[in-house]
Amino acid sequence: MAKLKVAVVGLGGIGGVAAACLALSGRHDVIACARRSIDALTFDHHDESTRIPLTTLVDPVDATPVDWVLLCTKAQDTGSAAPWLERLCGPHTRVAVLQNGIGHQERVAPHAGEAAILPAIVYYNGERLAPDHMRLRHIRGHDLLVPASPLASDFAALFKDTPIDVGVSDAFVTFQWRKLLINVIANPVTALTRQRLGVFHRRDLHDLCLGILRETVAVGRAEGAELDADEAEKIFETLLGYPAEAGTSMYFDCLAGRPLEIEALNGAVVAAARKHGIATPLNGAMLALLKSVSDANAEAFSA
Repeated sequence: MAKLKVAVVGLGGIGGVAAACLALSGRHDVIACARRSIDALTFDHHDESTRIPLTTLVDPVDATPVDWVLLCTKAQDTGSAAPWLERLCGPHTRVAVLQNGIGHQERVAPHAGEAAILPAIVYYNGERLAPDHMRLRHIRGHDLLVPASPLASDFAALFKDTPIDVGVSDAFVTFQWRKLLINVIANPVTALTRQRLGVFHRRDLHDLCLGILRETVAVGRAEGAELDADEAEKIFETLLGYPAEAGTSMYFDCLAGRPLEIEALNGAVVAAARKHGIATPLNGAMLALLKSVSDANAEAFSA
């Protein structure tokens, strides 16, 4: 079977791990599209560390159409990834969107031409220890989940013989909101406290987190997600089972002084709630606090 050409746009924790796993399998021609040239990645998985050769492009002008694009930028950076998508996408290209939040199709389609778009939920914890050093931690269940569709089996086949397990679901919208439920507390709380997931074992955070989750459950149901009566409590218990030493993307961005992905998380909840006339004061408070941090980071980051 001929090798597929796969481009990974964004070499943060999620994209770096995906690129490392695909390159390690040797089954595809993998190209990383990033801000700086990297000729190899160090990949940590379990107790092993492997150095993997990598082909990197730093200028979209040098890109040509590929079979698959894995868009692994933050949701708010989709627009800045547009030059990559315009060069990488042809009529037969498939784009898998490995981003937080909801509305993947609407966010990416204007930049992808005729390419087919597949939203994906990311469950694995990818940590970028250095620009060329990535660590993969499995959380539980599948590492990636995609909606049942003609593209799903092809996407799952990409990751055959890699450490990443891909699942397919007919209830993707429900799982998408369940992942968003994790993110609307995990990301903001770790960013604001500047602590990893172990912070959720503090008893004084329970009521706040459950309040945010209950607001989000109400909005998710209005959007068509089939969420249980005790969904908020179950999500919080799930979060408590995650590795205490794991960090979130917003935690790492906050420590690095980068802009934050808040609009795609609590911002998405607040926007959807507004459509349905649902009050979300706690999500609104998180949105306001994190926007203040993000705006200050953005100003310093661009200086």
